[in-house]
Amino acid sequence: LAEPPGGWAVSQGLARGASAVFVVSDGNGTACIMADFAAAFEISYDSRSGAKNTTFSLPASAQVLNSSSCGKENTSDSSLVIAFGRGHTLTLSFTRNATRYSVQLMTLVYNLSDAEFFPSASSKGTKTVAASTDIRADLNTKYRCVSNSQVHLLNVTVTLGNATIQAYLANNSFSQQETRCEQDKPSPPTPTAPPTPTPTPAPTSPVVSRYNVSGANGTCLLASMGLQLNVTYRTKDNTTVTRGLNINPNKTTFGGSCSAQLVTLELQGESLRLLALQFALVRVPPLRLRPETLPTAGPPTFSAANSSLRALQATAGNSYKCRSEQRLQVTEAFALNVFQVRVQAFRVDGDKFGPAEECQLDENSMLIPIAVGGALAGLVLVVLMAYLVGRKRSHAGYQTI
Repeated sequence: LAEPPGGWAVSQGLARGASAVFVVSDGNGTACIMADFAAAFEISYDSRSGAKNTTFSLPASAQVLNSSSCGKENTSDSSLVIAFGRGHTLTLSFTRNATRYSVQLMTLVYNLSDAEFFPSASSKGTKTVAASTDIRADLNTKYRCVSNSQVHLLNVTVTLGNATIQAYLANNSFSQQETRCEQDKPSPPTPTAPPTPTPTPAPTSPVVSRYNVSGANGTCLLASMGLQLNVTYRTKDNTTVTRGLNINPNKTTFGGSCSAQLVTLELQGESLRLLALQFALVRVPPLRLRPETLPTAGPPTFSAANSSLRALQATAGNSYKCRSEQRLQVTEAFALNVFQVRVQAFRVDGDKFGPAEECQLDENSMLIPIAVGGALAGLVLVVLMAYLVGRKRSHAGYQTI
């Protein structure tokens, strides 16, 4: 092409499959803009029979017009103007700052007189639409977008595919370095909800058994109840699971200790290292469990303690009775379910329970008023439950907590 006024020249678009390479050069033949892309156009227009949509692609015959520009010394605004069909043009207007360049504006001029693209158009002449784009890249890198990207210009949608575009070229060709479009970048990972406990099938109700603790002054505790442990833990695959474990009286031994103000019932079994329930008169300050009181035997264990729990309360000399299932939430990860319980601590007459104080669940009424003074006894501590993990393969499947 002949060199136009202003000291620069343009070279024609070269067809290459579904895309074409377009080059704008200055007066010395040095390329300042290179673009390689395929383009499709979807345009809404008025026809004699009503609104219509037309779709067409940038043809292989498209060429760069002399009105394209490298700008002043390849530093100011530049433009690539591509002509195709009967009077249609697509213009990419570039701008830059100290670090980046971008296609500031995409402009399409289309000719409604072109019956091939706009059959039965109700009007003739050209229409011009323009919009900003998100095509931008670092200086001295090429903009690369394999994915289809769209630019919406009023009633026109321009879709670019497999695009490589670079302005303000430094070496007369595409840079080896590239800036990828957002569409090509990997999607951020979808946030996942924190794992929720997976309950295992609830076991059947535990067997009710009788327990007693005696000291120098005779029996200090009588209890008849079924016990079930509910443990929440994480498995090796980081799944949170809640499991119910019944205490089997036939495989459990019990004992304990008596004092004037504190009674302890301790249970140990095949898979239960220690379950200790401490009953105290409420006038006694809450006890604190020290680390050295934990059992040392057994490798992987689950342990939980609560020194402020209040449950199974009755007046000293009376027994606490509840036929309904009760759930004692010791910690967030451990709860003790008690079935058909009757228990009495302090002032026990031989092996007989004192008068029963019914639980609210059974009576469906208000709890019996608490007596004033130091004669009230109740369960104030569930101090330790250590469940051996992995003792048997049949109980395996979760990791130590």
